[in-house]
Amino acid sequence: MERRKIKLGVLDRSILTAGYVLLGLFVAAVVVPLIYVVVASFMDPNVLNNQGISFRIQDWTLDAYRRVMEDEMIWRGFRNSLFFSVTSTLLSVFITLLAAYPMSKKELVGRKFFNAIFVITMFFGGGLIPTFILMNQLRLVDTVWAVILPGSFHVWNMILARTYYQSISRELWEASQIDGANEIQYFFRILMSLCKPIIAVLALWGFVGMWNSYFDAMIYLNDANLQPLQLVLRSILIQNTPQSGMIADIQSTAEMAKMAELLKYSTIIVSSLPLLIMYPFFQKYFDKGIMVGSVKG
Repeated sequence: MERRKIKLGVLDRSILTAGYVLLGLFVAAVVVPLIYVVVASFMDPNVLNNQGISFRIQDWTLDAYRRVMEDEMIWRGFRNSLFFSVTSTLLSVFITLLAAYPMSKKELVGRKFFNAIFVITMFFGGGLIPTFILMNQLRLVDTVWAVILPGSFHVWNMILARTYYQSISRELWEASQIDGANEIQYFFRILMSLCKPIIAVLALWGFVGMWNSYFDAMIYLNDANLQPLQLVLRSILIQNTPQSGMIADIQSTAEMAKMAELLKYSTIIVSSLPLLIMYPFFQKYFDKGIMVGSVKG
């Protein structure tokens, strides 16, 4: 069946053209810096500083990636970040889904009270010093749990999951009751199989948030063997950056500046690579999960 062509007026065409132009500018604002970082990570720092970006192969070098791959600190930080991110994501998704299920029940006694308590925590916190004192008294400082546990539950994620539960037909729960299923069986055997979109959204958010996180690790972890990749990269860049007022010969200072420039872009690529690999596998669930969890209810 042939589609009828819709004739657009002058105003409609103008609005559509303006939309395409704005969309093109937005795409360019995202793609151009990405291309710049990727190309700059392969370039010789002297050529990059003097001439800018060059697409000639003779101006490229793999020294930055060779330096990154040979550094044991980076591999250790990579393993730590992967452990923190995976463990925190699994724990966060599990706790969030369990907390959101009873909150989606309108017949739950005290539902409005608990909702108010959850929402209050989104606007008010204990502060850094009381939180550190609490973590210290629990003997979690300088352990992996000091990084994993504080971020294992987010109220906004719980609200999304709760709204997603409410979008599922209640008749499904009634039918499972007729078949003899209890709340636990219904939750794990039936409801979880329908919640792949929202699980993918929560997992993606949790993984990305923990992977890019560095502040909690900087506050609670003193052991260098436990530090995540972001702190390791930060320390490498600081160590190879000339400090203002330092007394050193010109050649060594120039070499340090060259090394810092060499590592700057390659470390961005290395730290972003897992996220770039991960996103395509979650993309098909992402749109559905975020829209249903945000709009309905």
